[in-house]
Amino acid sequence: MNLKIEYYPKLPENLLLNYLSIIKSNKKNWGDPFFIDTKSYLDFDLIDEKLSLFDLDQIKNVIVIGTGGSIQTLMALSHLSHKQIYPITSSRSSELNKCLELTNPSDSLVIPISRGGETLDVNSTIGIFVKKGYPFIGLSSKGTMLSILKDMGAPILDVPDLSGRFAASISNVGIVPALISGINVDMFIKGLDQGYSLYMKESINPAIEFAAFLYSLYEKGVNNLFSMPYTKNIEGAIGLFVQEISESTGKNNKGLMGTYQSAPLCQHSVLEFLLGGKSNKVTPILWIIEKVKSDIILDSNINYINGKSAQTIVNYQAAATFQAL
Repeated sequence: MNLKIEYYPKLPENLLLNYLSIIKSNKKNWGDPFFIDTKSYLDFDLIDEKLSLFDLDQIKNVIVIGTGGSIQTLMALSHLSHKQIYPITSSRSSELNKCLELTNPSDSLVIPISRGGETLDVNSTIGIFVKKGYPFIGLSSKGTMLSILKDMGAPILDVPDLSGRFAASISNVGIVPALISGINVDMFIKGLDQGYSLYMKESINPAIEFAAFLYSLYEKGVNNLFSMPYTKNIEGAIGLFVQEISESTGKNNKGLMGTYQSAPLCQHSVLEFLLGGKSNKVTPILWIIEKVKSDIILDSNINYINGKSAQTIVNYQAAATFQAL
């Protein structure tokens, strides 16, 4: 896996080793995190049985009703979709109207997702799609939403009683919508397994080094991690990172808050603060991809731009911003 991390000031090796010792000591108090088990929470035979009720080749629009951990993992994968994904995270009329204007029941599938079944943002929007005759497959295990789906006669798959922000990648929550969207789920799960085999090792690796760096910042008083994603393809993943860091650490008047804005747009909105404001409580994190499949070559009268790819020019800005910070 080609994952690189560059940060400053660099942590001295003795401090990294000290953090690693603490991690090893803490590990004795808990079992392995559930989400490294990419097999046990998925029943692909049952998934195939439920999905066989639909002609997936005819589905062009995947309408996912969910919020938080129920939808963030799918958004992280959405750039890999072969179909149009419409995330409906609430009853905001602009998103609902746009979705209804651009889709129709004949080539769409609605997927409401809720672990507890009582999420107002989900339950409040189901009816409008039912009224217009959209087909459904629901992901739920209890509560009001489960009752609604049963009354509709919709096929249902369960949602395990696990922390949603970490569970979606290894359960129906993220995998079923991904399958329907034409995402290569086998490759995704293989990537998870490869990542965990590398980054769960009890030795210095990019994951442990990144965690140690963030913890060292927190000890110095930093409480806001401002992410700057320099490509659209990773904005969904950054949204998931924001949720995971905020919800996981934000306990008992402690923790780090994750925030983000698209880059390089954010260079023209918050960079002045990061360079000259009271930024000792905030640390910027720049995220880049060296190459994107959808890249295009630019035509320009400016010599250093002409003939370069669009992403290359964006990455130039990322490099300059990193140096300035």
